[in-house]
Amino acid sequence: MHKTKLWFYSILSILLLVLMNGQPIDANAANSTYSKYVNSARGYQLNYPSNMEVDDSIGQIRTLFHDDQTQIEIYYDNFYNTVHDANTYINYSNNFIANKKDHLVEYNKTTKVAEKKVHILKWHRNKLAKVENDKNYYFSAEIIKNKNEVFTIFIKSAQPISNEMDIVKSFKIQKPIGNVAAMPSPLFKQSTPESKQLSEETKAVLQQYFSKDSSLTWGIFEPSAPGTMTKLNQIEERVNHEFSFLIRYSDLDEQVPVQEFMNAYNEGKLLELTLQTSHSKIDDSSIFYDILNGKYDEYLHQYAKNIKEFGHPVLFRLNNEMNGDWCVYSSYYFSKDTDLYKEVWKYIYHIFDKEEIDNVLWVWNPNHDSMPGFAWNHSVLYYPGDEYVDIVGLTAYNTGTYYSGEKWTNFFTLYQSLYNEYSALSAKPLMITEFGSNSVGGDKSQWIQNMFSNIDKFPRIKVTIWWSGTDWDSKGNPARIYRLDENEAVLDIFRLNFEKYNNRSVGF
Repeated sequence: MHKTKLWFYSILSILLLVLMNGQPIDANAANSTYSKYVNSARGYQLNYPSNMEVDDSIGQIRTLFHDDQTQIEIYYDNFYNTVHDANTYINYSNNFIANKKDHLVEYNKTTKVAEKKVHILKWHRNKLAKVENDKNYYFSAEIIKNKNEVFTIFIKSAQPISNEMDIVKSFKIQKPIGNVAAMPSPLFKQSTPESKQLSEETKAVLQQYFSKDSSLTWGIFEPSAPGTMTKLNQIEERVNHEFSFLIRYSDLDEQVPVQEFMNAYNEGKLLELTLQTSHSKIDDSSIFYDILNGKYDEYLHQYAKNIKEFGHPVLFRLNNEMNGDWCVYSSYYFSKDTDLYKEVWKYIYHIFDKEEIDNVLWVWNPNHDSMPGFAWNHSVLYYPGDEYVDIVGLTAYNTGTYYSGEKWTNFFTLYQSLYNEYSALSAKPLMITEFGSNSVGGDKSQWIQNMFSNIDKFPRIKVTIWWSGTDWDSKGNPARIYRLDENEAVLDIFRLNFEKYNNRSVGF
């Protein structure tokens, strides 16, 4: 072939590769230690170590470069329609360094790279005894495109990081071309029940309540149940409906209350047991590090043994709403590292396996809004893996308007986008693990009627649990009143709709 034509086709091939969204391009073949990556849709390029693999499977959230020792994660945040901007993003994202006990900062400064303002932070923590190949060395760079757009380079490694600035200096912002590829659908695959060691009774629960043909079943959180069932029985009599599921919360200050579990079982109730790895009056700033160093091994083994002693099916919801900064187990407090949440989940899961627990269905349950609403805190990044999850839980409340900035949102508006998102993401059964409506800011009875009128539009939701409690403000005043028995009007609207529900041959 003529040399001119050869040169032309070589250039054409390179241009075609550049235009392909998220495709790696070799910088200089085997003679280079770096390869070039171009993300046309997000509008950037950078060099990454050539030995690393590129994973753009969830490119809407992040791009990942990795080998056995190191991960490089790239995030893009757009704050045009939010209360945040680039500066608040940088400050809020890095609040975890206030925990100087666990995080040793090597440097924390702002510089300029290619005329762009860049905040760089480097830190490390101690190795965790129970995490294989623990990546405890960190670096992040927030590259400000403008006051509303930020790129983040996040690096973590099992070894000290030395090439961070080479990667940052190679980062170039360019004009976006094309669209970001959609995430795989479903991203969360269905587990095969036969592959898990489940008791026959637990398999029956999975089939009865969470199969494709299961109709909607109702549950409730009533604060005194299942310790005592008196109040719950009064509510059930008033609304003419028996709830099939109860929520029982627990934390690291108590063990499994087997007698309470028996109270529920004796009245035909199934439990959604929620373990939140926290304490009520103890500093929890190191809780994940403590768990992954084995400090809670004895406690967790006994916890599993007590569930086994109970012997009947339990929905086990571990560390729910983890993408909310009100939870001490959010990655907001642990180096922005969502993998630590997954490590804790898998660690506890394997403890249950060692104790041969066969009466537990694992429920993974983020909040509908990530707070902070940054890409590195996206709920998908907390997902521990298909083999560790049986049911995906949805949680969205109409919080009302007690606090500044909140708004009244009807049920359909609240759940339509959430349902569509998780129906596309997950092949697993869906449930509303807890929800409710405040009475401050609107007509609660009307909200409940909207809920009953629309919930059948979400047929993959198989169980829904009303949270009949109250959130209090810092002065002890009721801020969010979700109680089902708040007044006669609320009780009546539930009774009327439950009567319609009970008379239907097919549930919602």
